[in-house]
Amino acid sequence: MYAIVEIAGQQVKVAKDQKVFVNRLPVEEGKKVSFDNVLLIGDGDKITIGAPAIDGAQIGAKVVKHLKGDKVIVFKKKRRKGFRKKNGHRQYLSEIVIESIVASGATPAKKEKAEKAEPKKETKAKAAAPKAKAETKAPAKKAAPKKAAKADDLKKIEGVGPKAAEAMVAAGMDTFAKVAKAKPEAIATILSEASSNLAHLVTDTWPKQAKLAADGKWDELKELQDKLDGGIEK
Repeated sequence: MYAIVEIAGQQVKVAKDQKVFVNRLPVEEGKKVSFDNVLLIGDGDKITIGAPAIDGAQIGAKVVKHLKGDKVIVFKKKRRKGFRKKNGHRQYLSEIVIESIVASGATPAKKEKAEKAEPKKETKAKAAAPKAKAETKAPAKKAAPKKAAKADDLKKIEGVGPKAAEAMVAAGMDTFAKVAKAKPEAIATILSEASSNLAHLVTDTWPKQAKLAADGKWDELKELQDKLDGGIEK
């Protein structure tokens, strides 16, 4: 007769008078121990399979001694990282000898059950205070985002082409008022940094033209531009 039984987390095939090494058991040497989680019993051609364990089946054994298993080397390595780590391990084991295999009718081993302390019941039930319903408030209207000021058409300044206007707007100089406050040298620097093709532009009259445009003096701006040649004073 043989049996398959779970001992200390391992499934072991055992027979009577067989010595077995299992994970360390919390039992003193020389004392007897029994195992109820019997998964299968074979007796000649008759095989009994549990679902998952066989009711009433039991394996009786005796703890012979406690010992350590053979040393196992644990080696870790990471490629191309220069990492190597070597450890040794010896598993704590118990040597037991199987004394009996009972197929049915065995008294289950007594297991100490930890009694769970019942929570104390309150003598007086607390009256549930009615929760005040949160008043449904209309969601506050979000302030409409301020529209960004529309950039002026800088191409109305004689000498400013589409590329130059684009470079000035990208630099934050997007209105006539800003151009009017800027120095011609600063405008020339912006143009030359934006593109080498704009470095040849003469910006001496651009602030003056922008001041007239910002003030809305379009007639005076036209008179001034009639005296200019591509934005350059004749």
